Amino acid sequence: MDRFALDTTAGALLHDLGISLPNVLRRAGQPADLLAHGPVTLESRDYFAFWEALEAEADSPDLVVRIGRSLSPEVFNPPMFAALCSRDLDTAARRLAGYKALIGPLRLDVTTGGTDLTLTCLWPDGHTPPPVLVIAELVFWVAMARIGTRHDVRPLRLTVPDVPDDTRPFLDYLGIDVEQAPRPAITFAADDAHRPFLTANELMWQYFEPELRKRLSEVNRDASTTDRVRAALLELLPTGQGTMQGVARSLAVSTRTLQRRLLRERTTFQAVLTDTRTTLAHRYLRDDDLTTEQISFLLGYDDPKSFYRAYRSWTGSTPARTRAERVAHMATGTARLATAAADSPS
Repeated sequence: MDRFALDTTAGALLHDLGISLPNVLRRAGQPADLLAHGPVTLESRDYFAFWEALEAEADSPDLVVRIGRSLSPEVFNPPMFAALCSRDLDTAARRLAGYKALIGPLRLDVTTGGTDLTLTCLWPDGHTPPPVLVIAELVFWVAMARIGTRHDVRPLRLTVPDVPDDTRPFLDYLGIDVEQAPRPAITFAADDAHRPFLTANELMWQYFEPELRKRLSEVNRDASTTDRVRAALLELLPTGQGTMQGVARSLAVSTRTLQRRLLRERTTFQAVLTDTRTTLAHRYLRDDDLTTEQISFLLGYDDPKSFYRAYRSWTGSTPARTRAERVAHMATGTARLATAAADSPS
C-alpha cells in the first residue's frame, strides 16, 4: 500500500523527451536495468527520488509541460489507457480514481459542481512528494483531455502547495497561471468535462476492466486489514454506510471475522473509524469552500451537532476554532514574509 508502480513505458517517455533513463536511474540510486524485465514497484522514498532525479537530469523549468506534450496512448499504462476508452473526462476520472491503487497510495477525489469538475490529489499522511511530481499529476489530466477529445482543453484553475519559481511554461500550456493552495487540484469547465472522447471504446473497456479488477484485488489482498478498512471507509462514509456492517459487506467478510482480523493487528473498527474521520476532518477544514454541515455529511454524520461533539472529543477544540487558528497562522506567516522582504537589502 506504500509503493508506487513504475511502468516500462517510462523509458519510452524519457526517450521522447531526450532524457537518458540510465542517467536518471543512476541519480536516483537505482540499477541501470531496473525496468529491463518489466514494471516494478518502488517504495515511496525511491519513487520520489526517481522524480527528483528526473527533474535534475532534465534541468529545465518546463519539464512538466514537456511531459504533458509528449504523453500519448503508447506511453500509458493499462489503467490510464483504459480511461481513454471512457466517453468523456468525467467518466475517465471516476474510472481511474477507482483503480488509482494500482499506481500508488495517491487518491483522486472527483467532485462535480453545477458548472465544473474538480480533481483533487490526496497524498497519504506522512508523504511529502516532490513538487514536480505533484504538478505533473495534475497536468496529466490536461494531456488526457486533449488526447481524448482532440481539442485544446484548458482548465479553469490549477492549484499546488508549492508554486514553481517560473510559471511561464504553464501559462503557455494551460492558458492559466498556477495558483498556490493547500491541496493540489485542477478544475475543468463542465462543457470540457463532458466533451466526448474520440477515443471512447466501450468494448475495449469491457476487455480491460476484468484485468483491472483482478489486479486491484491482488493489491487489496496484500494490504493489511486496517488499510482495507480505511480504504472502504473513504468510499462509504459519504454514503452513510461507514458502519462495521457496511465495511464488512464491502470486504465480503462477516463482522466477526473483521473484528478478529483487526484485533490481530492490535486495533478495533472504532479506532480505525475515528482515526479516518479525524484525518479527513483536518483535511476538509483546510478547504474554506466546505461548510461544517457539508463536512459533517462527508464524514457520515446525520447532523452537524454529532460532528461537533465528536470533533471536540478527538481534538479538545471545535471546527470553527481550528479554522480560525489556521487563518491566524497563515496571516502571521504572510506578515513575517512581508517583514523579511522589507528588511532585505535591495
